Amino acid sequence: MINTLFLLTVISGLAFLVFGGLCVFSSRMRVEFERYGLSKFRTLVGCLEVLGGLGVLLGHRWPPLMVFSAAGLAVLMLLGVGVRIKIKDSVLQTLPAALLFLVNAGIVWLFFESSV
Repeated sequence: MINTLFLLTVISGLAFLVFGGLCVFSSRMRVEFERYGLSKFRTLVGCLEVLGGLGVLLGHRWPPLMVFSAAGLAVLMLLGVGVRIKIKDSVLQTLPAALLFLVNAGIVWLFFESSV
């Protein structure tokens, strides 16, 4: 049976590889970051998402990389939720960032819970 930590890392890793790539290369994301007032950070955010996604996936070989990457992605998504609230996006628009925050916070929590 697949354990919860493994499942969450696969979900997070794959999601951030896709969303990070879109963030860097998609014209739609260029427009979104202009709407957020953060256009100069779009490439940085996309690269951090891709690196974080890789870190979460590769962290099965070296667990500190997994927890560090998940913690970084959780912070990034918490900031994303804050931006969505600040620009008065709907709950539906804010939901993906909030869910990805919870997934990555869950990875960190489960990692430390299983280490005790």
